[in-house]
Amino acid sequence: MTLRPALRPIPFALAALFFHASSTADDFVLQRVLVEGSRTSQIGMTDSASSGSVGARELENRTVYRPGELLEATPGLIASQHSGEGKANQFYLRGFNLDHGTDLATWVDGMPVNQRSHAHGQGWTDLNFLIPELVTRLDYRKGPYSVTDGDFSSAGKASLTYANRLLAPMASLTLGQDRYARTVLAGSPEAAGGNLLYALELMKNDGPWTRPDGYRKVNAVLRYSRGYSNNGWHVTAMHYRGHWNASDQIPLRAVTGGQLGRFDTIDPSDGGEAERSSISGSWRRTTQESATGLSAYVIRNRGDLYSNFTYFLNDPANGDQFSQPDRRVTTGLDGSHTWHAWKSADGAMASDMTVGFQLQNDNIFNGLHDTRARRRLATTREDHIVETSGAVYLEHATKWSEALRTVVGVRANRYAFRVDSDRPENTGRAHDTLATPALSIAYGPWQHTELYANYGHGFHSNDARGTVASVDPKTLEPVDRTPGLVRSRGMELGLRTVAIPQMETTVSVYRLDFDSELTYIGDAGNTEAGDPSRRYGVELSNSYRANRWLSVNFDAAYAHARSRGGNPAGDRIPGAVEGVAQLGLTVDRAGPWSGALRLRYFGPRPLIEDNSVRSQPSVTLNGRAAYRIGKDMRLELEGFNLTNRRDSAIDYYYASRLASEADAVEDIHFHPIEPRSFRLTLVKTW
Repeated sequence: MTLRPALRPIPFALAALFFHASSTADDFVLQRVLVEGSRTSQIGMTDSASSGSVGARELENRTVYRPGELLEATPGLIASQHSGEGKANQFYLRGFNLDHGTDLATWVDGMPVNQRSHAHGQGWTDLNFLIPELVTRLDYRKGPYSVTDGDFSSAGKASLTYANRLLAPMASLTLGQDRYARTVLAGSPEAAGGNLLYALELMKNDGPWTRPDGYRKVNAVLRYSRGYSNNGWHVTAMHYRGHWNASDQIPLRAVTGGQLGRFDTIDPSDGGEAERSSISGSWRRTTQESATGLSAYVIRNRGDLYSNFTYFLNDPANGDQFSQPDRRVTTGLDGSHTWHAWKSADGAMASDMTVGFQLQNDNIFNGLHDTRARRRLATTREDHIVETSGAVYLEHATKWSEALRTVVGVRANRYAFRVDSDRPENTGRAHDTLATPALSIAYGPWQHTELYANYGHGFHSNDARGTVASVDPKTLEPVDRTPGLVRSRGMELGLRTVAIPQMETTVSVYRLDFDSELTYIGDAGNTEAGDPSRRYGVELSNSYRANRWLSVNFDAAYAHARSRGGNPAGDRIPGAVEGVAQLGLTVDRAGPWSGALRLRYFGPRPLIEDNSVRSQPSVTLNGRAAYRIGKDMRLELEGFNLTNRRDSAIDYYYASRLASEADAVEDIHFHPIEPRSFRLTLVKTW
């Protein structure tokens, strides 16, 4: 059975490692194959048209302003920002405004990034600890069609894998406008029969804002590994710390009226700090008969956010700033075992059976406080939360012939919630269980084309505080308790073809239903119940290798999102993304030169339920050019928003009040995209 371990990050070349079993189960022969093209063909390797992998070479060619934008290598996904650089990104995919990560499961190096029952929002996904130079592969999957995926994965899942070994030690220095500076040092020397990977990142960025972001971060990784990704183990320690001033969204009326500039802020004391430390380990064993994996992690997260989105609406004297502290320790253990149950003599038919489990526990202390200039004035709520989950799954994959494959599975999930609140009425225990089946069919009677049909159930967990709450912590009015788990149901038809030489095309048509769009509103300290919803859409992705040195990628997606509860205010879902597209041109192997251009379209969205207020679309063009100085040095120039458009990165519509206003005003509040800027990087290897 052919296995594909993690790829090594090699500048301007991507090496895929393939292992083949020899006469004994423990003896493997290593072959190295050079893969041409920016994306390797996924024919015969995936179970849906909307899943795939992006290798180190294409990820290296992407121009990203912030680490979370690396996820935009997933076709149809948009990563935006409405605050300071240290805050978690805002994500959009398949008709969802995913807020800071709800319904997009994100994993880095075998650890979940989404934070459950977070002070600011359910599924909080802060990727600022990511070091792009270490990422060797991005695996993405959209829709609830795999029982190996659990919480937050209904819209999609993105998994980033770090390398065990680098081709050579490297050091880089980047300088840019707006007092941007970044340096990275990394290497992986042999040590005690294995490899010791180390990386250190230091970065600062003030941004174009009138009140500088003042973002400063320190990031470090230390890993020891032995063996390979399918037969070996590793232990990894990570640490990240950052602090920043927030440049939150501002009201459009203040900008058009001349009271504010586009890059001004209203409350200069907004901001935050975050810290993340983790230790994790993974072990893999593969033989001719079976494959076993086991991983464990301990993650300590600490965060403090200070925000003011309504200015003087609620408190004309002190302003509406609030703080959201969050402290947590997350522990987890995942395991799986696959039996290669049977295989026909000619290899045309085969069957695998996989059983697995996932355990996670979050011990959380968080709160919500009224503040002024980061000084606490009053407490809305303080809670100690213990959230524990367990899941077991069974998956059976069968290759019926050279043309037909199926995967069928079922997953059982159980969650337990315990909340000790400063209000006895909001203290209690709850639990919820859910079974989620899935089925995938791949049919490829033609040599270069496959058809897919997928069906499955997924879910997201709700904030633990809503499952036991009896009163609103601000108004003290009675509230209904919310279920712990909310079911989703998805189906999809897709096609993947390489019928045109050097081009891979995928098309998928999908539908996704949610029983309820229940969300925890961290800014108010309560749970908001939403109507059931339905989304359907179409996605197109093309990757074309025009010649030896030029590749072209084009992705486009359209989604139709509606609530189904008969809301008299309207059936639109505020912020639900409709149309997105990306066009990328990549040049490599053109002598010492390489480069890329990427045009991104982020379409308009309804901002309120009756669709009478909509956001404007945004279009950005980013690019990079690199020149190799000898064998061990490279100079890169990156450019962002090259056409210098004055678009919004994000838009909201709600009521706020400025200090000069007597009453609340409903208005669009926006965060601008950064103006044209450049960064110059020198990379040295040895």
